[in-house]
Amino acid sequence: MMDMQRATGAVLILWLAAAAGLAREYHVSVKGDDANPGTPAQPFRTISRAAEAARPGDTVTVHEGVYREKVAPPRGGESEARRIVYQAAEGERVEIKGSEVLEGWERFREGVWRVKIPDSFFGDYNPFRDEIRGDWFSGHGRVHHTGEVYLNGKSLFEVPALEGVLDPKPLPGAVDQQGSTYVWCVEPGEGYIVLYANFHGFDPNRELVEITVRDSCFYPARPGVDYITVRGFEMSQAATQWAPPTAEQIALIGTHWSKGWVIENNVIHDSKCACISLGKDRATGQNVWSKNPRKDGATHYNEVIFRALRAGWSKEKIGSHVVRNNVIYNCEQAGIVGSLGGVFSRIENNHIYDIWTKRQFSGAEIAGIKIHAAIDTVIEGNWIHDAGRGIWLDWMAQGTRVTRNLCYNSHTEDLFVEVSHGPFLIDNNLFLSAKSLRCWSQGGAWAHNLITGHVEVYEERNRCTPYHFPHSTKVAGVRSIHGGEHRFYNNIFVRGYPELEANQQGRGRNIRWLGYGLEPFGHTSFVVLAAGNVYLNGARPHPKEENPLVLDDADPDVELRTGGGRVELSITVDARMLAVKTPFLTTKFLGKTLISGLPFENPDGSPLVIDRDYFGRRRDRESPAAGPFEDIRQGRVKLTVWPQ
Repeated sequence: MMDMQRATGAVLILWLAAAAGLAREYHVSVKGDDANPGTPAQPFRTISRAAEAARPGDTVTVHEGVYREKVAPPRGGESEARRIVYQAAEGERVEIKGSEVLEGWERFREGVWRVKIPDSFFGDYNPFRDEIRGDWFSGHGRVHHTGEVYLNGKSLFEVPALEGVLDPKPLPGAVDQQGSTYVWCVEPGEGYIVLYANFHGFDPNRELVEITVRDSCFYPARPGVDYITVRGFEMSQAATQWAPPTAEQIALIGTHWSKGWVIENNVIHDSKCACISLGKDRATGQNVWSKNPRKDGATHYNEVIFRALRAGWSKEKIGSHVVRNNVIYNCEQAGIVGSLGGVFSRIENNHIYDIWTKRQFSGAEIAGIKIHAAIDTVIEGNWIHDAGRGIWLDWMAQGTRVTRNLCYNSHTEDLFVEVSHGPFLIDNNLFLSAKSLRCWSQGGAWAHNLITGHVEVYEERNRCTPYHFPHSTKVAGVRSIHGGEHRFYNNIFVRGYPELEANQQGRGRNIRWLGYGLEPFGHTSFVVLAAGNVYLNGARPHPKEENPLVLDDADPDVELRTGGGRVELSITVDARMLAVKTPFLTTKFLGKTLISGLPFENPDGSPLVIDRDYFGRRRDRESPAAGPFEDIRQGRVKLTVWPQ
């Protein structure tokens, strides 16, 4: 009777507050009770219970502890001024986990243990029965499950059968060769599964062993849950499915085809596939290419785009998210992924690393940041390294700006701009991997970058992709990529990895041109404009560039040192670099793109001025310095490039 009275009282308090239109702050504690009213003195036990109670304008404050639940907020806010905020209490460590602790292991062989788990342990979702699948996914000839096993917070490697557990071998290609011998496999039964794991010298009954049981940690069950803020949490260990652009993209935390989310100041890690999703919904298409492979993937995705437009894909309903100041690591697909749903957003000041390090599977969606349709999206000030590919802008990079990012140690390349017509702006970045740029697009402006790796150029004439009316999702036309039509101003190109041998791959219409500097762009169909660029240590200019500064005898010897959350760059500056004649870049100077016919301007339509450098310092309007740093001197220079 007492519990019923308490519950009734709590409901009455919530109803009266809602009726009065008052903003409330609900509290959650591992010592609380979901029958409580959610006050500081009587907090809820679960975040999910607070989500049921929260209304537009309310705040949910979660106190220290581990919360093993999937938060699926049933509603969002009404506007920027009346959003629903989920936050960790200041100074307290709050973890949301998609896993459960697993005990009761039995020794099977030396180092090998097993445990039998009833399906009821998992509820309505068993990730050890769920195979990873989807468009553009490659399992390398074997089955992979969304489930994962963790030993003291570190994920083990799945192997297909018991013999791989009994006699584990290092996995070729895995970054952590020793770690790849800590393995597990699953054997399904009728109403149960059996997990086998090789923990080597560890006793799993004396260590922390967790297994994933949820497909997400924070994700609405339906689209249109708008204006939510999620800040200050550590979220980890989710059994996420592959997230291609032609399917609903469920990540460890995701916006699910909504508007106006802010995801900030979180630590997000250990997702089977993706950590953060700004992706689309299920209704506009769910792995449509896999279901109908007779039709090519590009045609399928064009159909998805037009279905999305008919369903209301617009600035008024979708996107305008902010993802900032997060630490994102340990996932095998993407740190941040988004198909169509990331339009009009800002992705800034995130540290993204250790993406696709296990390399048990692969696919066409792997990157630190992978966005389809980055319309008027700004990607600024991120530190991305050891992420497979750094930043991947795929289709419809229009009004996009990539600025002040630090990228290095990319397995493929730092930046890939694929089948887009522009305008897009790439400025003041440090691209320091062996391959810096892959450009299969047209209509870009590249300014004040430091590029030490080689460049790949390709004319993609086999796919037709959309371009849009200005600052809109509405499609203005569809066109193939004939290449070129770029502007390159005030960049520094370095032949930093001289092991590149071939200058082309493929043949006929499918040649990819490779080289250091702008030489590969000399093969594109459309004209490339270039001025104020510097070419060092063997990097080559565009064949038609007038008066390029080519210093074959100048090796800048670019070096990075990391430690303590800081990155220091050392570079040797030749005095001749400081005297190069450079233009000051504005919307008027950059002109309009050929295909989309649009100017380079800010997302709000205002004129663009590139008047700041990598550090945000003002540039000289009469003669800005080439490269990302405005105030730089001759000789060996050391700069702290993170934090900026």
